[in-house]
Amino acid sequence: MIKRKGIILAGGTGTRLYPSTLSISKQLMPVYDKPMIYYPLSVLMKAGIREIMIITTPHDQAAFQHLLGDGKAWGIDITWAVQPSPDGLAQALIIAEDFLDGAPSAMILGDNLFFGGEFDTALNAATQSETQNQFGATVFGYHVRNPKAYGVAEINAENKVIAIEEKPEHPKSNYAITGLYLYDGQAPKYAKTIKPSKRGELEITSLNQIYLDRGELNCVLLGEGTSWLDTGTHRSLLRAAEFVHLMEERQGRRICCPEVIAYQQGWISKTDILKLAEPLKKSGYGDYILKIANS
Repeated sequence: MIKRKGIILAGGTGTRLYPSTLSISKQLMPVYDKPMIYYPLSVLMKAGIREIMIITTPHDQAAFQHLLGDGKAWGIDITWAVQPSPDGLAQALIIAEDFLDGAPSAMILGDNLFFGGEFDTALNAATQSETQNQFGATVFGYHVRNPKAYGVAEINAENKVIAIEEKPEHPKSNYAITGLYLYDGQAPKYAKTIKPSKRGELEITSLNQIYLDRGELNCVLLGEGTSWLDTGTHRSLLRAAEFVHLMEERQGRRICCPEVIAYQQGWISKTDILKLAEPLKKSGYGDYILKIANS
């Protein structure tokens, strides 16, 4: 069975967060107590994915590498690539073609936050099913109040996708397609056939449409046991930080900590996690990691 590999698309200019992102990538900005990139990275790690490519802008890559390195301290293998200009989400599959080498992928946007036991269960079920079948694509639908702002999946009575639209004026459902996508090994080849949209980008909706036309697009509807937030605007960034703070205060545990996930997955030892915690103690983040290691 071919192991699925992960892709985090952390490029873009972050213009909706100007002036905050004039000198720093938005995916390096904090969401409460940790950098934004930790959240999508945690999603992939929880799904058991250990080979991950992170795609950044050319000028931001050094800062990302300073933060994450090669991932080996967390028991994962991080490969780096650049997206010279923001030419569309589907371009990430083309950039990652050699890295994937025919393997299925899980691509997540660097400004998306997912949380919830239901989500973890749904993602693991979807990744295992698709890896076994070796074909098709899966998107994750989330019920939103204002679907006009998103790519929207039209769902029939059997919860099958029958149409997808990008930011429709008259949405046919309230299910937004989130920034997490599972693809088979054919995705880079299909992405190369996409023509740029009117805004000059290789749209992810166009790639998903290819799978839909082939009858190979699955949709997992995420229910009330899942929280999905993107952090692309000042307001949504603040809401995400408030959400993380609320969850951590209420539950008494920190969420989306790569060190803890790696330890719980058995990828690093107790000695390893204690070493990781030591330089972080003054922030309280390290104290939490120590608590987990000694529990």
